[in-house]
Order: sequence, then C-alpha cells, then structure tokens
Amino acid sequence: MSLKAFQKKCADIAENKTFTNIIIGLILLNAVIVGLETYPIVNQRYEDYLYWIDAVLLSIFTIEIIIRIIGSSSLVQFFKNPWNIFDFVIVAASILFVGSNYVIVLRIFRILRVLRAISIIPSLRKMVNALLLTIPSMGNIMILLAIFFYIYAVIGTMLFQSIAPDHFGSLHRTLLTLFQLITLDSWATGVMYPILEETSLALIYFISFILIGAFVIINLFVGVIVNNVEEANRENQPTPTDLKLEEMDKELKEIKALLRERSRKDE
Repeated sequence: MSLKAFQKKCADIAENKTFTNIIIGLILLNAVIVGLETYPIVNQRYEDYLYWIDAVLLSIFTIEIIIRIIGSSSLVQFFKNPWNIFDFVIVAASILFVGSNYVIVLRIFRILRVLRAISIIPSLRKMVNALLLTIPSMGNIMILLAIFFYIYAVIGTMLFQSIAPDHFGSLHRTLLTLFQLITLDSWATGVMYPILEETSLALIYFISFILIGAFVIINLFVGVIVNNVEEANRENQPTPTDLKLEEMDKELKEIKALLRERSRKDE
C-alpha cells in the first residue's frame, strides 16, 4: 500500500460515523471509570481492573489521534483546527503523567478527556463556538455589572456593617453576599428579613438590587448569548446561493458523465 493510499484510508476511518460513535462511547466509558474511582470501596476492590481499563482507553485514544494526524493533509493543517490541538494536548498530557507522582494532575487530565465529546459531536462544537463568540460582546456588560456590584457593596457595607457583620462586615464580605443575592439563593429569609427587623432601608436596598441585578443585567447576558447562538446557526446554514451552486455543480457532473458515455459510444 502506498503512502497516499494509507493516508486516505486513515482519513476515511477518521471521518467514518461508526468510528466517531465508538470514540464517543469510549469517552463516556472513561467518564464512568473516573467517577467510580471516587468511591473508596470500588477503588480498593477493583483497583487493578480500573487501572487496566484506563490504560486500554488511553491507548485507543492515542491511536485515534495518530489516525487523525495521518489522515490530515499535513501536520500544519491538523493543528490549524483548535479542537484538534485541544484533543492532542489532553491525550498527550495523559500519556506524560502516567506513572508520575502528580496523581491529582493525572486525574484531572483523565476527567478532561470527557470534554473531548464536545470536539467530536458537531452540535456541541457549534454551541461552544457560539458561546465563545459571546465573550467579546460581554465585555461592556461585565464592566456594567462590576460598577453595579461595587456601588451596592459600598452602600451595603456602610448601612449594615454593624447590623449584620457576617454578611456586610467588610467590602469583600458584602461582595460575596451580593453574589448570593443575585443567584436568588435564600436572599429573603437568609439575608434580608433579619436586617429588615433593624432598619426599613433594607427593603429598598435589597428589592432594588434584585430587580436591577437579577432581572435586568443577568437577562442582558442571556440576551447576548441567545443572539450569538442564533447568528452562529444562521452562518452554519447554507444560503439560497449556496444551494443553487450545489445544484449547478450536480448538473455539471451529470452533463460530464453523459458526455463521457457518448464519447465512449462514438469510439
């Protein structure tokens, strides 16, 4: 078998749907194995079996990466795709830390293999790409949120420092309390009501913070994310011009095939 034929064979395997589904299944199995190791009883009883299963899985993932590298037109082309770099780094790091003393780092990279499902499943990849597009547009919202938090943190510390030192005793404690409030986690019974018994200003402070922070600014985040996801989906969908070009390309191929048949008959 020639080198080009071998490369084409590897490319066909890498793009094969069955091969992709098998890799996804093994990634999920890897996640289950790492999860089982968190149970001391299971880990002690089946430590050897879990170790060998993990070693086999790592070997398969290594072979998969090698197949994908060989199947690419060039090494540069392979590493042009950020998802390929992501997969390569995770698998390479897992190999490098095998048998090392950095057990925690090894376990982290082993569980990070689960993230490879994102790079393999196209729908998840599109979603992550859309979320990454939202990062630049979130800059102004983050600045607005930071200013909003800081103003309310200073006011809250001034007003409630002596009343509720556990929540508003210092600026950094107030910021943590405001983070709890914006998540709507026990903000009324756990934080507001005890302070409200001491001062009526608490009602205005907490209600205004919840209305502006949780219902306005957080919804701005959601709006930006939804808008970028919709834009990414529109970009991925073929335009009418693309569809017409595809139809024309098919027709040209059919015409070429007919001309070849006629030329063969004439000969």
